[in-house]
Amino acid sequence: MNHKQKHTLESILQKQVSGNIHWRDVESLLEALGAELQTTHGARMTYVLNGVTGTVHKPHHSSVLSKQDVRHLRDFFHNLGVTGP
Repeated sequence: MNHKQKHTLESILQKQVSGNIHWRDVESLLEALGAELQTTHGARMTYVLNGVTGTVHKPHHSSVLSKQDVRHLRDFFHNLGVTGP
């Protein structure tokens, strides 16, 4: 995992939900961790890592994830036992 991916992970795991996390950074982080990414319905993306599945909505009009999707990612990482980079 490179520095930018570590920073993205830190941003996701912060107590205060960030409204400035870009989809391409999350996608890069998930790929670096070895997650399988699949497009399901519309812009809904499903990712699987170590048997844990999560979903996120790929932004249409902006490259920034919604705060709700950041919360989903945080829960996903907590379910994996990740507390920090």
